[in-house]
Order: sequence, then structure tokens, then C-alpha cells
Amino acid sequence: MLRLSLQRGRILRSLSPQIFAVKNSHISTAAESSYKTRNPPRVPNLVGGNFVDSQSSEFIDVINPATQEVVSQVPLTTNDEFKAAVFAAKQAFLSWRSTPITTRQRVMLKLQELIRRDMDKLAMNITTEQGKTLKDAQGDVFRGLEVVEHACGMASLQMGEYVPNVSTGIDTYSIREPLGVCAGICPFNFPAMIPLWMFPVAVTCGNTFVLKPSEKDPGASVILAELAMEAGLPSGVLNIVHGTNDIVNAICDDDDIRAVSFVGSNTAGMHIYARASAKGKRVQSNMGAKNHGVVMPDASMDATLNALVAAGFGAAGQRCMALSTVVFVGASEEWEKKLVERAKALNVNAGTDPQADLGPVISKQAKERICKLIQSGVESGAKLLLDGRNIMVPGYEQGNFIGPTILSGVTTDMECYKADSLEEAISILNRNKYGNGAAIFTTSGVAARKFQTEIEAGQVGINVPIPVPLPFFSFTGSKASFAGDLNFYGKAGVNFFTQIKTVTQQWKDSPTGSGVSLAMPTSQKS
Repeated sequence: MLRLSLQRGRILRSLSPQIFAVKNSHISTAAESSYKTRNPPRVPNLVGGNFVDSQSSEFIDVINPATQEVVSQVPLTTNDEFKAAVFAAKQAFLSWRSTPITTRQRVMLKLQELIRRDMDKLAMNITTEQGKTLKDAQGDVFRGLEVVEHACGMASLQMGEYVPNVSTGIDTYSIREPLGVCAGICPFNFPAMIPLWMFPVAVTCGNTFVLKPSEKDPGASVILAELAMEAGLPSGVLNIVHGTNDIVNAICDDDDIRAVSFVGSNTAGMHIYARASAKGKRVQSNMGAKNHGVVMPDASMDATLNALVAAGFGAAGQRCMALSTVVFVGASEEWEKKLVERAKALNVNAGTDPQADLGPVISKQAKERICKLIQSGVESGAKLLLDGRNIMVPGYEQGNFIGPTILSGVTTDMECYKADSLEEAISILNRNKYGNGAAIFTTSGVAARKFQTEIEAGQVGINVPIPVPLPFFSFTGSKASFAGDLNFYGKAGVNFFTQIKTVTQQWKDSPTGSGVSLAMPTSQKS
């Protein structure tokens, strides 16, 4: 859940839980599991077209954040099982790369149809394992579905270039070819969208894929894999392995994996980027972020307040594009009062409740961390205008719930800050090391243009609080929010999963009789 704090009526800041973590997992051995009598189902790996039970002796409990019920258990996949998945992908690549691109597109066309068919099933699984509301879970699936739809046009996206007669009788053209075996490492906050950011583009380009879902909510990835095979994806093209640090490191180190996609925290993301890059792999790493919003005095109050509440508290703040810091330029007393009123009106409940606006955070550890951050602000002198730490949801007393929380009177030593002008607000934003997204709320075209020109963020919203682009553009996080050269989906995503081969050809009707020339060939006519 996002906690929002107000700097002297001028700044709004949130402290949101990490996107990705591999620590603090509930790990138990198969022999010592405390849930013997309940026998929770064990999530299988997918290797070479077959869902197989891991032979590991260690499992991670997948826990419903609203009830603490153990939903399933995820194996810490063994090294031999991981190697088998990579080998299956490597073998499948030999034929898949030669499969006509129209055939690959048809698989994606069928996959998007099946995802639409099973939208409710996917959403319920996400709500059960991750905690977000059913409506938000459907949005999770739908934003991933848009990438599948984008991949259906791969024949156009993957086109090369051709120039005839670059020199007398010589033509040159470039083609985009698949890399080989690629891998994806996913966070907990979008169990469907992030896997769909990765494997549909990769496999439609002709690659094969090894996917590692989050150990906290792996169910959506398994369902998506089932649908992909139902859509006609051949055995071995998509494989799934589960685990934490050891599997992540194995992905980074394996010589047969050519590229790694990652979404998650900065600590994990920089580790993966450094380790995988050192092995010569191509890496794209979308990492943590503090996204900023600037509210100008002329902004439409109702529309802006709705945007702030939605972007700040939606998904319990567990979005890498959540609006975590909002700077009010000028007086803010009226904004503050109305913001508290709207935050109070939000319904915190289990995600399965149709009236719920937001559900629990992912884990007990995340809740404890958030509460400590709120308390730190209070002890530093901030005033609690709205305290959601002690919220209780009837029937879900054990849930990881935190209600909307707003702090006021914060100072710069509390890691919050204020702005008296647009220039100062832009300076504050640009000093932040992250660059995922930034937004401005205004009715002034002059202010909006100045903001979009001077702000140092990869994605800019003008009266749009979460400016995540549709897949025909790329997700363009920058600065410390991204490591790599090529961003997710869009043209950059296609380029990430392909390599350029340039061909220069010459066909002569008959010998020229000019003899052998050892000079450097050029386009200049001799």
C-alpha cells in the first residue's frame, strides 16, 4: 500500500514495498512441511512440453495475502532440472527458428483468443496469490494481452532493410534473426503482464524461452503456458523453472542462454545485469523507481485528485509505475483536505470482494517494512493526517492490509521536499536517481511543454498519472530505473530479441577479364 506524505502542504510522497524480492520466503522441506494434513498442490516445472513435478526436497509456500492460507508450494528447482529446461529450449530452437513467421503469428493470434476466454480464471488466480482486486487483476492480464496482440504483427516488425546496387552489380540487405535460448525473471506485482511482456515477443521472433516466475505468485505463468501450448506452441519453445537466488544465478551463468529479461528491484536488477553481462549475454533490466508528479495551481482539481488517489493507492502501491511522489507547486491546503477525504473513502478489503478498491500487500514482511517507514516519518516530526496501519478487515483479520496513510509537515531530512515553482519542481525531480516516469497536472500547454522537454524521465505523462505506453511504443524507463540498451516491447523489444545479419551479394553474368584486385573494395567505380 502506498503511504502518502505531505511536505508543509506542498509535497506528497509515498513509501511503497519492493517490487521484487527473493528473501524472506517461506521455505520448508518436503519432509518437514507443517501443512502435511492439507497437502497443498505443488506447482510443476514445464520442461520440453511436459509439466513435471520437481524432485527438489525444498519448497516455498505460496500464501494468499488476504487469508495466510497456503495456496500451493513452489519447488526450488534442482540444477539438473534447470539444465533439462535449457536443453529442451536449445533443441526446440533448431526447428522453431525455421518455422514460417506467419505460423508463429497464428500461434499468437490463437493465444490472445484463449487469454480472453480464460480472463476470469487468470484474474482469480492472481487475486488469490497476489492479493490485488479482481478488477485490477483483469487489468494486469489485459495489459499483457496487448503485447500478445502486438506480437501478432511480427512479420512487419521483424522486417530487415535492402539497398540495391550499393556498388556496381552489388546489393546489400540486412535481416533480423532470432538469438536462440532467452530467459525471463519476473516480479510478484504483475503475475500475468510481465511474463507476457517477455515470452510472446521472444518466441514470435523465433527464439525459445525459459521463464522463471516470482516464487510468490507463479500460478498465472503456469496457466499462460498451458494456453500457449493449447494455441499450438511446440514442445520446448516455452519452459518454466521455479526458485530464487540459485536459479537466477544459473540463468545468468548458463552458456546456452543468450539474453535475459528482468523486472524487479534495483538490488536484484543490478546483480543480474552485471552477472549476465559478464557472461556476454544481452540484458534488459527494468528496476525499481520513484515516479514523480507535479501539480500546478491551474490543474483541474477533481480530475487531478482522482488521478492521484488512483495512481498512489491502486494495487496497494505495488506498481513500478505507482505515483510515489507528488509535488504541489504553490498553496496546497485545499488539495490536502480533499485528498484525505478521498483516501478515507477507499474500501480496503480482500481482492475477491466486488466493492474492494485495494487489497493486501504481498507479505507480512512487506507490511512490517511499510509500518516501520511510516513510524520513522512520525518519529522525525511528521503529522499523521490519516493512519492506515491498524486497519482490520472483518473476516480477514490475518491479512496483510494497510489502509491509506497520509503524513503532513514533513521536512527535507525526512526524504521529502517542497517546490515553489515549476523550475524548482523539475530540478527536484531531475536530482532523483530514478527515471521511470514523471507526470504533470496542468491546463497550461506552456507548462506542459516545458516539463516534457526538461524532465529527465523515460516516460512522461501530461495529465496522465501512470504513463505506461501501449505495446507499439516501448516501455522506456531510464537512469537507475533501467539497465541495458534495448527496452521492453515495441520496436526496441523486437530488436532486443533479434540480431542483425547483413548480406552483401554480387552476381556477374560473365567474367570481366579485369583480373584479380587486392585493393580494399569500395563503392567508387574504378
